Amino acid sequence: MRVLLVEDDPLLGDGLRAGLRQLGFQVDWVRDGESAGRELRAAEHAAVVLDLGLPRKDGLEVLAEARRAGVKLPVLVLTARDAVPDRVRGLDLGADDYVVKPVDLNELAARLRALVRRAHGQPHERLEARDIVLDPSARTVRRAGEEILLSAREFDLLEALMLNCGRVLSREQLERHLYGWGQEVESNAVEVHIHHLRRKLGAGAIETVRGVGYVLTRDAPGR
Repeated sequence: MRVLLVEDDPLLGDGLRAGLRQLGFQVDWVRDGESAGRELRAAEHAAVVLDLGLPRKDGLEVLAEARRAGVKLPVLVLTARDAVPDRVRGLDLGADDYVVKPVDLNELAARLRALVRRAHGQPHERLEARDIVLDPSARTVRRAGEEILLSAREFDLLEALMLNCGRVLSREQLERHLYGWGQEVESNAVEVHIHHLRRKLGAGAIETVRGVGYVLTRDAPGR
């Protein structure tokens, strides 16, 4: 899962990025409000962790402008501003969650996963489709009760397809989910990961929609 981190404190930002990466996230990091606004409008991330006390433009202003522009990405405000009026204003301006620093990394990761699930209409912690069960927190996958070992990229790709069950995702959309800034993407990387997933989950698990992309449906065809 690819997230945008907006934090101007270099020490805290580096720690958050490293910690979230260890927990399975792809993290892109910007340090000022204007850069944050551009990235929110680009809408290439699954969720955003937004500090408020930013240089060049305050985080609340960034949030308000993004919502006025129609940006629907889940936004978790992470800030030292702990007064109730600040929390109320952040939520009223469109924040989906509001957490006061310092925060436990596991809690932050859980809140991000919950925001992304809700944004995709997935009410449960575990994602289920066909006979496949994916646990995002434990980063495990089971098929018909048997654990399936996946690489980190394979897991992330399957998670993207299961979050968007029944919706066709293009190769470009999947690449944006899998790869952060500065990571080299080979032209056939998605196809290779799809091939490996089909070998491990069954040839019919992921369907190709010719000329469009890939889809995983909740039930097998004919059911």
